[in-house]
Amino acid sequence: MATSLTPAPKTFRVKSFGCQMNVYDGERMAELLGAEGMTAAADGEDADLIVLNTCHIRERATEKVYSDIGRIGKDSRRADGSAPMIAVAGCVAQAEGEEIMARAPSVKVVVGPQSYHRLPAMVADAAAGKRSTETDMPAEAKFAALPKRRKSGPSAFLTVQEGCDKFCTYCVVPYTRGAEISRPFADLVEEAKLLVAGGAREITLLGQNVNAWSGEDEKGRVVGLDGLARALAAEPDLKRIRYTTSHPNDMTDGLIAAHGELDKLMPFLHLPVQAGNDRVLKAMNRSHTTDSYLRLLERIRAVRPDIALSGDFIVGFPGETESEFQDTLRLVDAVGYAQAFSFKYSPRPGTPAATMADQVPASVMDERLQRLQAALNRHQHAFNKASVGKTCDVLVERKGKLPGQWLGKSPWLQSVHFMADADIGSMVTVELVDAGPNSLSGRLV
Repeated sequence: MATSLTPAPKTFRVKSFGCQMNVYDGERMAELLGAEGMTAAADGEDADLIVLNTCHIRERATEKVYSDIGRIGKDSRRADGSAPMIAVAGCVAQAEGEEIMARAPSVKVVVGPQSYHRLPAMVADAAAGKRSTETDMPAEAKFAALPKRRKSGPSAFLTVQEGCDKFCTYCVVPYTRGAEISRPFADLVEEAKLLVAGGAREITLLGQNVNAWSGEDEKGRVVGLDGLARALAAEPDLKRIRYTTSHPNDMTDGLIAAHGELDKLMPFLHLPVQAGNDRVLKAMNRSHTTDSYLRLLERIRAVRPDIALSGDFIVGFPGETESEFQDTLRLVDAVGYAQAFSFKYSPRPGTPAATMADQVPASVMDERLQRLQAALNRHQHAFNKASVGKTCDVLVERKGKLPGQWLGKSPWLQSVHFMADADIGSMVTVELVDAGPNSLSGRLV
C-alpha cells in the first residue's frame, strides 16, 4: 500500500500499555530507533513518530487503540499543520494486522511483538510512501537483531522467555505472542551484565511463563530459572533479582529452594491463581487446583517464611456462581496476599471462553469485583502494617514530592518514602515506621 512521501521522522515517542513485557519491548524499540539517529521527544514536545505499543488483555483493547489513533490525529498536529507518523505495535497489532490499516488510514506501520526489530526499516518505508504490516513470529531473530543494552535505570527489566503453551481458555497470549520460547543462557547473562554496567542494581526477569524458562549454562548443563538466577547472582554489582509472571505448574523444586538460598532473590512471588473454585479453574484450563496451589505456597513459605505473595484474579468467568465466587474470597483470606491484581472477565475474540454458555451479567461482575478488591486491599494493608518496625534495605528509584524526600522499593516490593541525602540507584537502610494501604514511610537508619 502506498501513500505520499513523508519527511523521515527525527524524533519519536513510544507509548507502552499493559504488562511489564510491553515496557521492556517499548524500551527496546526506543533503542532501535535511537540507533538509527532518532531522538526521543521530551515531555511536552511534539514527536515526528508515535509508536503505540499495545496490549490485548484488557476489555475493549482494540477499540481503545482506534480511539488513541483518532486522538493523535486530532491533538498532535504540529505548527505547520502536519501530523506525526503513527505506528501500532504489540499484541493488538498482532491480532488485528491489516484490519488496522483498513480502518485507520493515518497508521503507516503495524508490527507485532515478535517483529519489532523491523520497526526502523518499516518507518523508513513509510517515509518513502509505503505502508506495511509485519506480524511474523521469529522470536530469536528479533532478539539477535536488537542493539546492545547501554544505559539503564536502577531497576531494569530483562525478558528471558516469551509466548505460552498453557492455552488458558480466556487468554489471547498464545495467539499474539506465540509458543513458549526461552532465550539462550549466554545471551541473558551478557544482557544482564550490560544492564548492570549501565546502572541497574535490580533486574526483573520477565516472561509470560517466566518460570518455564530453561537453557544450557556455560558448562552445557540444562538449567531452569533457578540456574539462571544463580548465575546472575554472581554479578557483584547486581543487588536484587526478581521474576514475573509465574505459573503454579512451573514452580520447580530448584526454584523453590533458590528462594531460601539466594540472598539476592527477593522475597516476593507473583503466582497467579485466577480463581478459588476447582470447577472454574478446570473451565479456565488452569491445570492446578486450589488444594495444589495452597500446598505449593506452604512449600515456598517453608523455605522463605517472610515471602510476600501476589496474584491475579478473574471474576465473572462464564458460569461462575455466587457460591464459586465465595470460594475465591475464602482463598484470598487463606493466603493473605501482599499485593494482587483483579479483573472482570472480558471475552477475547478467538478464545474458547468467548463462546461459552452462561456469560455472567456485567452488573454481577461489577459487584463481585468490588467485594474481591475490598478483601485484597484489606490484606495488602494488613501486610504493610505487619512490616512496621522492620529494618530493611531500600533501592532508591526517584525523588519524592517533598524536598529531601526519596522513593524506593523494599525487598517485598512495597513503595517506601523517606527523608534523606541519597542518590538514585543507591541502597539505603531504613526502619519502616508507618504503613498506608499502598505505601510505607521509613526512617533512615
